[in-house]
Amino acid sequence: MKFRIKEAAAKVGLPTHTIRYYEQEGLLPLVKRDGNGDRIFDEKDLEWLELILCSRKTDIALSELRKVVELTQEGEYTFSLRKRIYEKHKEKIMEKQRELDKAFREIENKIKYYDNLEKKYREENLSAKA
Repeated sequence: MKFRIKEAAAKVGLPTHTIRYYEQEGLLPLVKRDGNGDRIFDEKDLEWLELILCSRKTDIALSELRKVVELTQEGEYTFSLRKRIYEKHKEKIMEKQRELDKAFREIENKIKYYDNLEKKYREENLSAKA
């Protein structure tokens, strides 16, 4: 199945200008064009866009994604190099997750602190009215 850029954008949940940007950045070198120069996406292109989207959600650098694209174009012998890029990125994500977990606990503690203050305030006001 073939898709124009608007259809591809809708399928993966990206604005068309973002897809154009990714292409300019060298992340979509295999997207074909029709006789009018319009981009034509196939299922493989959509899968790649979804991988880019997922990777970007985890803050992977465009330069790292570009390197994966370049290595992919070089052939199968680069599997281990591509894997290593994702392994390093996974380590960064795991560290970020630990930081977020710590921050989450701190925020939870602050909420509990305010819950206790509110409870104490209510109790003091009820006893003062009695």
